[in-house]
Amino acid sequence: MASRPTLALIAVLGLPTVLLAQAPLPLDLPTIMRGAETVGREPAGIRWTPDSKWIHFSWLPPGSDWRDTSEPYRVRAAAGATPERLTRAQADSVAPLLADGLRTRDGARKVVSAGGDLWVVELPSGRLRRLTQTSGSLQLAGLSADERRFFYRDGNNLFAWRLADGFVEQLSDIRPGPAPDTTRRLAAQRSALERDQRELLEVIRDEARADSLRTLRQAERDALAPPRVYLAREERLRTAAISPTGTHVLLITITAATATKTTIVPNYVTTSGFTEDIPSRTKVGDGQGKSRVGLLTLATGTVQWLRPLPGDSSGVYAGVGSWGWNDAGTHVLVSAESEANDRRVVTLVAAATGEATPILTLTDSAWVGGPCGGCGGWLPGTRGMWWVSEADGWAHLYVADVAGGTVRQLTQGPWEVRQAGVSDDRTHFELHTSEGSNHERHYWTMGLDGRNKVRLTGPRGGHQVTPSPDGGFLADVFSTSNRPPELYLQPARPRAASSPLTTSPTPEWLAGQWIAPEIITIPASDGGLVPARIYRPEQLGVRANGAAVLFVHGAGYLQNVHEWWSSYSREYQFHHLLASKGYVVLDVDYRASAGYGRDWRTAVYRHMGGRDLEDFVDASRWLTATMGIPGDRIGIYGGSYGGFITLMALFTRAEYFGAGAALRSVTDWAHYNHGYTSRILNAPQDDTTAYRRSSPIYFAEGLEDPLLIAHGMIDTNVHFQDVVRLTQRLIELGKERWELAVYPAENHSFTRPDSWTDEYRRILELFDRWLPAAHGTRE
Repeated sequence: MASRPTLALIAVLGLPTVLLAQAPLPLDLPTIMRGAETVGREPAGIRWTPDSKWIHFSWLPPGSDWRDTSEPYRVRAAAGATPERLTRAQADSVAPLLADGLRTRDGARKVVSAGGDLWVVELPSGRLRRLTQTSGSLQLAGLSADERRFFYRDGNNLFAWRLADGFVEQLSDIRPGPAPDTTRRLAAQRSALERDQRELLEVIRDEARADSLRTLRQAERDALAPPRVYLAREERLRTAAISPTGTHVLLITITAATATKTTIVPNYVTTSGFTEDIPSRTKVGDGQGKSRVGLLTLATGTVQWLRPLPGDSSGVYAGVGSWGWNDAGTHVLVSAESEANDRRVVTLVAAATGEATPILTLTDSAWVGGPCGGCGGWLPGTRGMWWVSEADGWAHLYVADVAGGTVRQLTQGPWEVRQAGVSDDRTHFELHTSEGSNHERHYWTMGLDGRNKVRLTGPRGGHQVTPSPDGGFLADVFSTSNRPPELYLQPARPRAASSPLTTSPTPEWLAGQWIAPEIITIPASDGGLVPARIYRPEQLGVRANGAAVLFVHGAGYLQNVHEWWSSYSREYQFHHLLASKGYVVLDVDYRASAGYGRDWRTAVYRHMGGRDLEDFVDASRWLTATMGIPGDRIGIYGGSYGGFITLMALFTRAEYFGAGAALRSVTDWAHYNHGYTSRILNAPQDDTTAYRRSSPIYFAEGLEDPLLIAHGMIDTNVHFQDVVRLTQRLIELGKERWELAVYPAENHSFTRPDSWTDEYRRILELFDRWLPAAHGTRE
């Protein structure tokens, strides 16, 4: 493709830049696959200065090279302001102002950790006081109830810093285990020799007296220091949550699994010229690290090991975390998940006694999950606790009086609370939800009692809001289905007009004819309605070619049918290219996609490639019934989970599809990771049925249609071995009309435009060769 003049060159030549802006980018693969060079980088890492005058973020201006990484920027919080790039030194100097930290109840100051050191920030002026300058990494751990001290962690141990005079006190002395064995055990013969030495020689008696004196003096010094606490052998401290009283610490430890086997990913394209191995991960069902939960009493150094899962006597857990201490420091909340992932229990632990009382149990016949990721915590003062649960089938916000256990549901309806938290001033909830439309994301505020719920964002699309410290403005990263995310400034009033502060795509990209795909629903064979986005050839002024393509998004639990910008920006543009060639394109949110409640999320339990695949079979039937496109003119493609579904489609339901491209696909779930796979299919040694019926490699004999397999050779997520094994299987079965394209320098997510271009050229050639009706017979 011929190079185009840059803005700088046009300026030198004296030509009007508007000419460049009026010429849209060509709709071809090399251009589409430039990725961020054309569509731009999303403003990320939004942070306000304490005075609410500046917004800081990571970004790059339009047209930045695809190899460039995002840089620090700031923009004044004013309509029409222009982003300013910061040097790394400037960004480092302002980091303490932007860091999250421990804020006092009156909002007058906060303590933060930035660059591994501790700072006090006066609010709202932003005046800084540096407390430490070390080469270590100090982590904030809490603020005392009287706000005279803050706690921080250095390595394994906790310290208290007195704000009035800077006095530092070490609170804990937690050491790697095991504890040393101080018991002296001697055989009778050696004990007798020592006795004789003491009786015969005064020098030996003098040495013994000196040693006893040293031991006594060390004991006196130890009495003034925190008691020593030893972990078990190979055990590491993961979490140390100290109470606001500074008297107790909730410890969460982890011990790595033993006798596991880690996979190796060979890297062939190396600087050295030799093949080098990339260490990767274990496979599902292999041994997993285990955690313990303990309550440490700092005064005595005693640890009471807890069992936060009723009925589980092991005391070790696969998933455990802390929801924090209450304001008074009398109780801490512990969240623990069963090894089968079907139960999450929140336990109330009393600091004074260590008594652990289960107060909330979330269960699911499949696995406990949802969009908020197990979020929850304390309400201010004595108001109780909050959490997000799918108890009624949708992810909603609940609160409870911990003492009485009375549960109140604050939100309800066929929509989801996708993010939730208590505001910095602790007066209200801040929510991102899909209320009103499962295809939009808006920002709401709501009182802690569930009253005064107000939607602040207005335009249709997807909003990700960060409110200013003074509550006067919203920094909103907003996008629509045909316009990439930009940073907007909005007054913090319901649906007030907002002003763009960034422009990320190039002028040429913005000049393109980018459509907002219509969202439709496809009747499913089980009575459900499957959401999909449709791209029609007539929208681009061309006639249909009698063929269609179905796109399968990756990740499984991800939403791609929505009215904000897709994370699949290259595919979005590729679908325009397909439509411009006459294809109807459907982008389907199949069963297990995010955004549609608990039943949709868990519909693939113990059978991936079951109900999710049937949604694509139903989409194929719909295309045949409504547009007359037969199954053998319908292509299917996708990456990762999308590649897996593509293989299952061609291997098991060939009559509904005419060709497919499986990219970076899982071919055998027994070879994928534990955290993702075990939730859906259990462990392979425990549920062989689930793995056999969910893994494409067992159905390869069903391949009839043309198939493209594409995979990066240094994929550390879905290993290249997956498609190597499938390749051998297809060879042994004598299958034809399939090909394998390998990318030696690519991981799971491709980075190089030349790799993207080659891959999608092959996909386009596959579809163009086999699908359009103008090509006549497929034999």
